[in-house]
Amino acid sequence: MKKTIFIALMLTLVLSACGRPNQNESSETTTIRLAYLVSESHSSHIIGEKFKEQIEEESGGRLEVELYPSGSLFPSDREAVESVQLGNVEMTIPALAVVSSFNKNFMVLDLPFLFDNYEEAYKVLDGEYGQSLLDELEDYNLKGLVYAENGFRHITNNERPIYEPEDLEGLKFRTLESPVQTDIFKSFGANASPFAFGEMYTALQQGTYDAMEGPISLYYTSNLYEVQEYMSLVGQYYMPTVLLMNNDFYEGLPEDLQKVVMDAAIMFREEQRELAHQQDEEYLEVMKEDGLKVNDITEEQREAFIEAAEPVYEKYDEKLGNNLIDDLFEARDE
Repeated sequence: MKKTIFIALMLTLVLSACGRPNQNESSETTTIRLAYLVSESHSSHIIGEKFKEQIEEESGGRLEVELYPSGSLFPSDREAVESVQLGNVEMTIPALAVVSSFNKNFMVLDLPFLFDNYEEAYKVLDGEYGQSLLDELEDYNLKGLVYAENGFRHITNNERPIYEPEDLEGLKFRTLESPVQTDIFKSFGANASPFAFGEMYTALQQGTYDAMEGPISLYYTSNLYEVQEYMSLVGQYYMPTVLLMNNDFYEGLPEDLQKVVMDAAIMFREEQRELAHQQDEEYLEVMKEDGLKVNDITEEQREAFIEAAEPVYEKYDEKLGNNLIDDLFEARDE
């Protein structure tokens, strides 16, 4: 029954896309459907509401935005991005790791311990290096508008606190759909494999997986902390999201409406980042109060993770080529 409803919904989306008015007819209203996995309490949805309001107001009603949170249209980021690429919906906000399935150069941002703080990450992503990666997405009929906040990612599990790579030995560990991430956690000793986010709560609850990694806000807003006992603040990845639009749709908009969309995207980036940082502090305290056991790691322990990841760095430096890793560090440190 669930599958039948999903298929019927997708047919409705495709038919409505076929019936949309031409974006160049200024007297008509054009709809932007924005679908994503996070819940209505997540910063991306809250600022998504402001994104919707700004676009509708600044376009004088020529554009309207429909928001579809909580995976209501798609159970995974991959399916959402594919649907944007095909034009079945206009926009999504995926975790960046999924984008590397479409353009392998994005794998460089899946490598661990690239950034020590947010400032370093923003310097790279919002500068020429990050923009050059977004520009490459146009070859895949995707328009990367801006990077937004998903935060530093941490490890949770149901067995023990994690201080060193050896503590992950044998844990059934869920990763994002990223070969880099899967390789990294295998190098740490975990029994790592990718798994779609939409079924993650049940997978942890039933013991299909023991452990996962993700940003603080996601653990709270998706209630994943209810089915995990330990959180270790390793901060192994800084993982942004990216505001994606179908490129044909974007190019079909008049220039003034393209500017409306870009202005709203920049607003989204700045305000969503600020709110995400506030939420991380608040949510971590709430989860601690509810019984989640949280531990930090020392700098020496962090170095042990970095050392364990070195073979994976070497593998992807060769696989990616074009000095992508060296250029990232140069952009970060200049």
